[in-house]
Amino acid sequence: MATVRTPPPLDWDGRTLRILDQTLLPTHERVIELTGAADTAEAIKRLAVRGAPLIGVAAAYGLAMEVARTPTIAALERGAAVLAGARPTARNLGWAVERVTAAALAGDELAAAAREAAEAIQRDDEAASAALARHGADALECVLPPGPVTVMTHCNSGALAASGRGTGLGVIAALAERREVHVLACEARPLLQGARLTVWELNRLGIDHALLVDAAAPGLLRSGAAHAVVTGLDRVAANGDVANKVGTYGLALAAHAAGIPFVAAGPSSSIDLRLPSGDGIEIEERDAGEVRAAGGALVTVAGTACRNPAFDVTPAELVWALVTEHGAASPVTADTVARVAA
Repeated sequence: MATVRTPPPLDWDGRTLRILDQTLLPTHERVIELTGAADTAEAIKRLAVRGAPLIGVAAAYGLAMEVARTPTIAALERGAAVLAGARPTARNLGWAVERVTAAALAGDELAAAAREAAEAIQRDDEAASAALARHGADALECVLPPGPVTVMTHCNSGALAASGRGTGLGVIAALAERREVHVLACEARPLLQGARLTVWELNRLGIDHALLVDAAAPGLLRSGAAHAVVTGLDRVAANGDVANKVGTYGLALAAHAAGIPFVAAGPSSSIDLRLPSGDGIEIEERDAGEVRAAGGALVTVAGTACRNPAFDVTPAELVWALVTEHGAASPVTADTVARVAA
């Protein structure tokens, strides 16, 4: 299958931010123009732009645009508060807002310093994606059997979730450049980021794949259907506990039971050394309507109470390798996490 270039999920022209509305994929490719903190925060909340690294980049630009429009410290602080509160779990969002704020306050000219910081965040994220993809593929090559392999992944962690080639899916793509790879992609209910976005990306990358129901994944791992599980990540605690899309914990448990490597990949900006363990990670609980409806149609009794946590936490002992742009931490301990966070 020929590789098709994926349209950029985010495009910055120096003044305005344009994003590919991911809520409409894979059937429609619509670009939205953002101009400040409020509309950028709203795009992040409704998942028009998503993926831990990419929402950090988007938030950085949202804050830079807000300060360009109103170059005052008050506007900087208001914009930072609006953006930082858009989604609570991914570390990259708050990290990017903090970095732009600090740079703006330290610069000679508020708006110029904020813009330069945002642009640097995107450059750094693109470089991190390339490096961590290589490190993750290197780590897997050391333990995978020779010949074709099957890798399972969850949610979406490719070029739609980060600058460059992505995180978890970037690792898989790098591995596919070295050997034949078949990907088992979980749907990622209730919003189907795997079915809608990962499959869309895999088609464009020309990587062989199949889509599976989330609930089928642990049984398939037990049967020997995959050689490894590779995911992205949203926040990592100092001890190596990993928060990622809900359903990741079950995959890690199943991979551990099956004796196959479970790899979590993301930039070092996702590591939160202030949190001793994953118990301190705030898990976003999203609207019940996402569970009650599928494709806009009601699938259960109207008004049914729902739980809709968007993420779960995988304990460090279940993570075979934590991969960042600084290398692969394996085994995952406080010491090795600190090394790949540096």
